Amino acid sequence: MTALRRLAYGAWIVCLVATHGTARAQRVPPADQAQTTAVVPAVIPIFPLEDATLFPGASHPFHIFEPRYRAMVADALKGDRIIGMVTLRPGYETDYGGRPRIFPIGCAGLITDVEELPDGRFNIVLQGVVKIRVTSEDQGRPYRLAHVDVLPETLGTDEAAALRVERRRLEALVTRPGSTIPPGIPDEEVVNTLAQYLPLDPPERQTLLELKDALARSQTLIKLIEAAGASPQK
Repeated sequence: MTALRRLAYGAWIVCLVATHGTARAQRVPPADQAQTTAVVPAVIPIFPLEDATLFPGASHPFHIFEPRYRAMVADALKGDRIIGMVTLRPGYETDYGGRPRIFPIGCAGLITDVEELPDGRFNIVLQGVVKIRVTSEDQGRPYRLAHVDVLPETLGTDEAAALRVERRRLEALVTRPGSTIPPGIPDEEVVNTLAQYLPLDPPERQTLLELKDALARSQTLIKLIEAAGASPQK
């Protein structure tokens, strides 16, 4: 098994914990699961980072410590719990405390688990709801507010059947002999969670997010894993 495949298997274990797992002692009630189907508002707070990408259906833990983003989480918890994750463009360091440039394609996430710490910091888990495109921003808060378009990823019958085949190919590439990914997990969630947790560079993850749907994402993931396995550096 190549180093990337070993990392991929470890990543799969990590993402299972993140998605289905283990909330710490919570001082704020978890989100009602029915909220995951809620409509994403036209204006949402956005959380730009350089090295974290959220995908629809996948979950990601975050430690929130900057005052502006602590305010963002506190406000989100009073409302619909929706936060948009976007990736910072290269060169963000020169204006990190302001409003550095971002990639417009991101993912709206729902706060499903939260722990508020005594000093005002938060530990949260965001579950990806739907892909979004940022069209403009408002300046009225200490954190960033964005006008967004929702970009649902819908597969037809033929595409869904093709995705099932690609899922099996991915499983063969990233799982250990004799082990399988739980079959009850939807194909889209398997692909998107692997895209989120595989040891990829931020530009590669951003490219995966911007693809049309989980089928295109699965095909590109397979190419990336196979190419890494063939490389003598891996």
